[in-house]
Amino acid sequence: MTTAQKNKPSDTDSGDLEVATNDVRLVGRLTGEPAVVELPSGDALVTFRISVPRAAPRRGAASGTAKGQRVDSVPCTAWSPRVRRSILGWRPGDLVEVSGAVRCRFYQAGGATRSRVEVEATSAKIIRRSSAA
Repeated sequence: MTTAQKNKPSDTDSGDLEVATNDVRLVGRLTGEPAVVELPSGDALVTFRISVPRAAPRRGAASGTAKGQRVDSVPCTAWSPRVRRSILGWRPGDLVEVSGAVRCRFYQAGGATRSRVEVEATSAKIIRRSSAA
């Protein structure tokens, strides 16, 4: 084995696990009322969307986005009972913080398998209530 082969990282190298991560932290505004969804399995989850501002594009960088788009509306879910209860108390316009991970969920609808990419919230809190009543 050559020195280059010895120093080449492999797919099973434990260092890869330290580099790879799926941690999300969003701070933004709740765009609408959170909704409880009952799944055919009997499980319940809460779905909601958070509008988060985009970072200003770097000068000269191609953004690859629609001209003038300044926010993203991010779909989120909460599965744990504690987090669901907390989110159900939120109102549209509230400034909130959500931490969790990106998930791709597959489900059956209309006889076809569909997928949805969302942030699965493991913790959530209100930073500031909306002034609108």
